[in-house]
Amino acid sequence: MPLRSAGLLVFRRIDRDVEVLLVHPGGPFWAKKDEGAWSIPKGLVESGEDDLAAAIRETDEELGIAVDGEFLPLGAYRQPGGKTVVAWAVEADPNLDVDDVRSSTFTMEWPPKSGRMKTFPEVDRAGWFFLNEAAAKILKGQRSMLDKLAELIS
Repeated sequence: MPLRSAGLLVFRRIDRDVEVLLVHPGGPFWAKKDEGAWSIPKGLVESGEDDLAAAIRETDEELGIAVDGEFLPLGAYRQPGGKTVVAWAVEADPNLDVDDVRSSTFTMEWPPKSGRMKTFPEVDRAGWFFLNEAAAKILKGQRSMLDKLAELIS
């Protein structure tokens, strides 16, 4: 069965503009990548878990901040690697500070074949981006989520 992830496209309104919250993956593989490397907060749906519940749980794990509100379905998006990401949009408190983000961690052998285990944050930083900026930052397979959000809130 193909992998399925769920996540939230968190947004806020600034005057007449909209910003979205994106996260940059932690760990050594992503350290020097920026454009086309950011993502919505998301993660794998556990067996028997509701997709929206997984999206809320994963967002909390990656941000360390609970996000609540009206969850607007954005749909399911097949990623270039074959995984499907199901997403919802949710409007956040405009004062949500990305400096408060405290991600959960993962451990992996680093450097490869060294026998040493190192711990990395799942998310090394988060940022607010206007939609046009976000389109350049977000992973290719998630760009259409931005279009769907713009359509829903216009």
